Amino acid sequence: MEPHWLVRPRTIRLLWIAFIAILAATVAAQFVVDMHPHFGVDGLFGFNAWYGFGTCALMIVGAKALGLLIKRPDTYYDAEEDGNGHG
Repeated sequence: MEPHWLVRPRTIRLLWIAFIAILAATVAAQFVVDMHPHFGVDGLFGFNAWYGFGTCALMIVGAKALGLLIKRPDTYYDAEEDGNGHG
Protein backbone atom coordinates (compact mmCIF):
# COMPACT_ATOMS: atom_id res chain seq x y z
CA MET A 1 0.00 0.00 0.00
CA GLU A 2 1.36 3.40 -0.98
CA PRO A 3 1.77 5.96 1.84
CA HIS A 4 -0.45 9.04 2.04
CA TRP A 5 0.68 11.80 -0.29
CA LEU A 6 1.50 14.15 2.59
CA VAL A 7 4.07 11.78 4.12
CA ARG A 8 5.97 11.00 0.93
CA PRO A 9 9.51 12.48 1.01
CA ARG A 10 9.06 14.07 -2.42
CA THR A 11 5.88 15.84 -1.34
CA ILE A 12 7.45 17.09 1.89
CA ARG A 13 10.39 18.50 -0.06
CA LEU A 14 8.06 20.22 -2.54
CA LEU A 15 6.00 21.71 0.30
CA TRP A 16 9.14 23.12 1.94
CA ILE A 17 10.21 24.66 -1.36
CA ALA A 18 6.74 26.16 -1.86
CA PHE A 19 6.62 27.58 1.68
CA ILE A 20 10.08 29.15 1.34
CA ALA A 21 9.16 30.61 -2.06
CA ILE A 22 5.97 32.14 -0.65
CA LEU A 23 7.86 33.61 2.31
CA ALA A 24 10.52 35.06 0.00
CA ALA A 25 7.83 36.50 -2.29
CA THR A 26 6.02 38.21 0.57
CA VAL A 27 9.24 39.73 1.88
CA ALA A 28 10.30 40.79 -1.63
CA ALA A 29 6.87 42.39 -2.15
CA GLN A 30 8.03 45.21 0.12
CA PHE A 31 10.02 46.53 -2.85
CA VAL A 32 6.83 47.22 -4.83
CA VAL A 33 4.26 47.88 -2.09
CA ASP A 34 4.04 51.34 -0.54
CA MET A 35 4.38 50.70 3.19
CA HIS A 36 2.74 53.04 5.71
CA PRO A 37 4.63 52.48 8.97
CA HIS A 38 3.00 53.82 12.12
CA PHE A 39 6.06 53.38 14.32
CA GLY A 40 9.71 53.77 13.43
CA VAL A 41 10.68 50.13 13.65
CA ASP A 42 7.86 48.74 11.48
CA GLY A 43 9.27 50.59 8.49
CA LEU A 44 12.37 48.39 8.41
CA PHE A 45 12.72 45.94 5.52
CA GLY A 46 11.38 42.51 6.42
CA PHE A 47 10.00 43.67 9.77
CA ASN A 48 6.79 41.66 9.48
CA ALA A 49 8.67 38.44 8.75
CA TRP A 50 11.09 38.96 11.65
CA TYR A 51 8.31 40.00 14.00
CA GLY A 52 6.24 36.94 13.11
CA PHE A 53 9.22 34.63 13.56
CA GLY A 54 10.15 36.22 16.88
CA THR A 55 6.66 36.08 18.34
CA CYS A 56 6.26 32.46 17.22
CA ALA A 57 9.55 31.55 18.91
CA LEU A 58 8.49 33.36 22.09
CA MET A 59 5.15 31.53 22.12
CA ILE A 60 6.96 28.20 21.84
CA VAL A 61 9.33 29.08 24.69
CA GLY A 62 6.39 30.32 26.79
CA ALA A 63 4.40 27.14 26.15
CA LYS A 64 7.39 24.98 27.15
CA ALA A 65 7.85 27.02 30.34
CA LEU A 66 4.16 26.78 31.16
CA GLY A 67 4.28 23.03 30.56
CA LEU A 68 7.15 22.68 33.02
CA LEU A 69 5.23 24.73 35.55
CA ILE A 70 1.90 22.90 35.45
CA LYS A 71 2.75 19.38 34.30
CA ARG A 72 1.73 16.44 36.42
CA PRO A 73 3.92 13.47 37.30
CA ASP A 74 3.78 10.41 35.04
CA THR A 75 2.17 8.43 37.85
CA TYR A 76 -0.64 10.94 38.47
CA TYR A 77 -3.41 8.65 37.22
CA ASP A 78 -1.89 5.49 38.74
CA ALA A 79 -3.01 6.41 42.26
CA GLU A 80 -5.48 4.10 44.03
CA GLU A 81 -9.04 4.97 43.12
CA ASP A 82 -12.00 4.77 45.44
CA GLY A 83 -15.26 3.12 44.40
CA ASN A 84 -16.44 6.24 42.53
CA GLY A 85 -13.44 6.43 40.20
CA HIS A 86 -11.78 9.23 42.17
CA GLY A 87 -8.20 9.05 43.42
